[in-house]
Amino acid sequence: MSDSEGEPSLALNSIFTEPLRAPSPEPTISIYQREAANSNTSQDTYWSKIEIRLVGSHPLWGHHLWNASRAFASYLDVNPELYRDRAVLELGAGGGLPGLVTALNGAHTVVLTDYPDASLLDNLKHNVETNIPSTSRQRVHVQGYIWGRPIGPLLKPLDGSTGRSGYDLIMMSDLIFNHSQHDALLQTCEQALSSSSRDSLTTTPEKNATFRSGLPSPCLLVFYTHHRPHLAHRDMDFFSKARQRGWLCEEILTQKFPPMFPDDPGDEEVRSTVHGWMLTRAKS
Repeated sequence: MSDSEGEPSLALNSIFTEPLRAPSPEPTISIYQREAANSNTSQDTYWSKIEIRLVGSHPLWGHHLWNASRAFASYLDVNPELYRDRAVLELGAGGGLPGLVTALNGAHTVVLTDYPDASLLDNLKHNVETNIPSTSRQRVHVQGYIWGRPIGPLLKPLDGSTGRSGYDLIMMSDLIFNHSQHDALLQTCEQALSSSSRDSLTTTPEKNATFRSGLPSPCLLVFYTHHRPHLAHRDMDFFSKARQRGWLCEEILTQKFPPMFPDDPGDEEVRSTVHGWMLTRAKS
């Protein structure tokens, strides 16, 4: 390339030439179809499907709707007593499917978090706007958060809920394969989980937030698949560490799906099984 005087151009793209980069993949859409047996609910919580937009590509794997997320959504749909009129926090939300189910089924406050990356958070906000009616959107918040950091920002959405000191339900879907982050995840959950079901409130048109009795204990739900069977024991270290830190751990679900990546190495049955666990804090 030369300039108008015939001399070689000094433009940066002439001096430092690089091969053209492939454009980023376009976002994709995945549909979660509600099971017919779950849709026989009251009119105020009726919905038939959730449309999840996924970023085209991302190093944090936010561009997949994982089997664990689908199993999680179905489990939440048939167990609304865990979150209805209560406060819900989802860590590493990705497309946000489990959290959106709780919002549609009557959770009081839902906070969807992921790594503070603009593309992930903007995509989460899009999914909230697409799937949550405008009359309920003020109950759903999207925040960036790095596991293990101070939880003050996570508690901000609860400021208006008098009596709430933490979340009644914390959700983690396909996160425990991050072996180096087990302690950080547990630390966040320990600090953010409500210490008592008495922090759970319900709001009715007749009364401002009043205490509700007979609620399940605040809990952490962990759903996952062993995507790397040879490292399954490292995944399970999460629960060993949780027990050492005073959590009670109980497996509540196993469900088979077609494997996410059929050509991956390792036992296909292991890679196609979703596991769900419930963790509660041991009483002093």
